[in-house]
Amino acid sequence: MSTNKLELLAPAGTLDVFATAVEQGADAVYIGAPTLNARALARHFSYEEIAAMIAYGHTHGVKVYIAMNSLMKEEEIPEVIELLSVLSCLKPDALIIQDLGLYSLIRKYFPSLTVHASTLMAAHNSQAVCHFKGMGFKRVVLAREMSLSEIHEIHKQCDVELEVFVHGALCFSYSGLCLFSSFQGGKSGLRGRCVQPCRRRYTWKGKGRGPGSGYLFSMNDLESVDFIPKIKAAGITSVKIEGRMRSASYVGAVVKAYRMVIDAGDQCKDVMPEARSLLAQAMGRKTTGGYFLNSQADDILSPEHSGNIGVFLGKVKRVHRDTVTLALRGSVQTGDRIRLHQEKSGERHSFTLQGVLKGQKGLDQGNRGETVSLLLPGVEAISGDSIYKVDTRQRRKGEHRQQKIAPRTFQKQVKQALGDKRISKVIAQLGLHFVSDVKMIPVKAKKKRKVADKKIPPIWLKTDDLRTCLLRLPYNIERKLLLLDEKTYGQLMRMKKPAKHLYSSLIWGLPPIILEDMLPFYRQAVGELVGKGFRSWQIGHISQLSLFSSPGKTNRKESRKKGARDIIIGADYTLNMLNTPAFRYLKESGVKWSQVSIESDKKSLIQIIRNKKGMKVGVTVYGRPPLFTARPTPDFFRYGQTFYSPRGERFELQKRWGQTVALPEKPFSLLPVLSEKPLVDLDYVVIDLTGSHYGMKELSYLFKQIQGHGRKMKQTSLFNYGGTLQ
Repeated sequence: MSTNKLELLAPAGTLDVFATAVEQGADAVYIGAPTLNARALARHFSYEEIAAMIAYGHTHGVKVYIAMNSLMKEEEIPEVIELLSVLSCLKPDALIIQDLGLYSLIRKYFPSLTVHASTLMAAHNSQAVCHFKGMGFKRVVLAREMSLSEIHEIHKQCDVELEVFVHGALCFSYSGLCLFSSFQGGKSGLRGRCVQPCRRRYTWKGKGRGPGSGYLFSMNDLESVDFIPKIKAAGITSVKIEGRMRSASYVGAVVKAYRMVIDAGDQCKDVMPEARSLLAQAMGRKTTGGYFLNSQADDILSPEHSGNIGVFLGKVKRVHRDTVTLALRGSVQTGDRIRLHQEKSGERHSFTLQGVLKGQKGLDQGNRGETVSLLLPGVEAISGDSIYKVDTRQRRKGEHRQQKIAPRTFQKQVKQALGDKRISKVIAQLGLHFVSDVKMIPVKAKKKRKVADKKIPPIWLKTDDLRTCLLRLPYNIERKLLLLDEKTYGQLMRMKKPAKHLYSSLIWGLPPIILEDMLPFYRQAVGELVGKGFRSWQIGHISQLSLFSSPGKTNRKESRKKGARDIIIGADYTLNMLNTPAFRYLKESGVKWSQVSIESDKKSLIQIIRNKKGMKVGVTVYGRPPLFTARPTPDFFRYGQTFYSPRGERFELQKRWGQTVALPEKPFSLLPVLSEKPLVDLDYVVIDLTGSHYGMKELSYLFKQIQGHGRKMKQTSLFNYGGTLQ
C-alpha cells in the first residue's frame, strides 16, 4: 500500500453543513463560489461567509477549496475579476476550475491562487493529466469513468496530486461533455443548471433485447468505502464526497463513515460493518462501486428504478386539492422533506410535509402499511406518480443551530478586498466591449428569402467517412474535417495514392475522449499522417496539444525525414470556449482557430466576435451533436435505434470513439440565418454530418437550403442560438 496520506474531502452548501463536515473529521471541505460554481441551483455564499469558513477551517486544520467550476460567459467577466481579487485576499487553499478563460485570468492576474483541474475538464488518460500538470494545476480531479488500473497507470506516469469521487451521485455522461439539458431548454450542466434528463424515463421505438422502457440512463449512487485501501494504493491523494446540496445529517454520516475506514488503515475490515451502517442511514439511491474495479460495471445502471434519492413511500392513488393519498411503504411524519416524481413527464418537485391525514383524523405521522393522505402545498400530482422521503424532521432539527462561524467579523476584511484597485485595472487591461441586449430569433421564422447572392461565411464540412471527402460536392466547401478513428485511418491507408487536394483541404479531427488503451493508436496514427504531409489538425481536448511536438511547428529533423510541413492546429467546440480570455489562451498556445462552444447563445457569440483579436473563430451551424458521451455499454442499449422521452422528444444511441453517444433524431440548424449577423461575421462555420448517412441526394438538398433554393426547410431546433444560455 502507498504511504501517501489520503485526504478526505467533503462538500458543504450551508454554514451548518460546513461545520458538521469539520466536526466529523473531514481533512478538507469544498464550497461553491458566489458565481461560476457547478451547483448554481444551490444557495450562494456571501464573501463574508466564505472568509469565515476559511478562517474556521484553518483554525481546525482543515483546508478549504472554492469551486468555480462552471463556464464563464463574457458578460460575467467583471464579476469574476472582483471575485478573484477578493479570494486572493481571503486565501483559500485552492480553486477548482474548468474554464480555460478563467484559468488564463488567474494565471495572468492572480498567480498566487492555487488551481485544481475540475472533473469537468474530463481528464480521462495519462496524457490529459500530464498536460494539466504542465499548465500549472496542482491537482487533477479525474473523470469518474476511470478504473483503478487506469488510475495507477496515470500515477506512475505523472507526479501530480490526483483526486477521485468516492461517494454520491454519478452522471451518465462524462462531466464536461453533456449537452442534453442545454439542448432541451438552455439550462447548461456545464454552468451548474442541469435539469437531469438522465433521470427521466425513456422508451425504445420498436422491439429489441432488454426492457422496452425505463430509466435507461439513470445511474446508481457511488459507494466505494470498501475500495479505500485499493484507491490509496493506486496513488490517489484525495477522496471526494459528492453533495453540495445535501443536508448536514447526510454529509455528517458519510464523512464519519469514510473517516473511520481511512483511519483504520490495514485494519479497516474491523470497522467496515459500522461504516456501512452509517452509510445506510443516508438517504440515497441504490448503490454501485462505480468504475473502480471494472470500466463496464454491471451494477452501475438500474433501468427499473427511477433514480430518485430517498425512501420510496408509494404510488399516488388519488389527488384532492393539496393532498395525495397512497398506501405507505415506509414511515413518514410532519416536517419530513418529500419529493414528488411525476412519472409521465419525469419532473420532480420537493415539499415539506405539512400534515398526515387518515380519514378525517389529523396525525403527526403515518406508518408502513397504512393508507393515508399527505398534505403537500401546491401539489401537481396525478394518479400513478411516485412519492419519496428524502430527509426527516429529526435530521433537519440541528441545521440552524448556532455555529462558531461568524461572518460578520469579516466585513472589514471583505470591504478592504473589494476596494482593491486591481479589479478596475484588470478589467481595463482586458479591453472588452459588452453587448447590453440582443434581439432574439422568433420561434416561427419569417418567410425565407433567397440568399444565393448574399455573403455567407466560409463553410467547412465535418464527417466520419473519408468517402464523403472524396465526393464532388454541389457547393463550394472551403475545408473538410475528418474525424480520426480506426475506420477513417484504415480508409486512408488503403488508398494507394491519396488525391492531392486532400493534403490542402483536409483537417484531421481528434475525438474528445481517447481512453488510455487507445493512446498508442492515436500517437502512431498522428505520426504516420503528419509524415505523409497532412498538416491541419483539430484537437477535441486541450491535452491533445501534447500529441504534437509543439503547436505550430514540427521537429525540423523529423520534418526533413518524413516530408512533413509546419503543423497548424485548431480546436473543436468540445473545448467549451465561451469567452475571449479562453480564445486568447488558445492563441498563446499556438492554436490558430477554434469553435465557440456549441451551447452558445446569440448574445455570447456577438460578444466573442466583437472582442476576438487575431484568432479565427467559427461555430457549428448544423448537425446532431452528442448529447451524452458515456462509457457504459450495457446489453439493453439498442444502438442505431430510436428512443423517446415522455414528451415525445426523439433520440438515437450510437457507438463512437468506443463510447456510447446519444444524438437528437433530427439535426439542429442555423442554415436559415446563415447570411445574417453575427453568423456572417464568423471566419468559418461547420456543417457536421458525423453520426448520419448522407448521399448525394441528401447533400444536394442540404446545400440548396444554404443557397436559398428548393423547398423550404422544415422547422428545426436552433439550439440555444434563438434563446438564452443559462
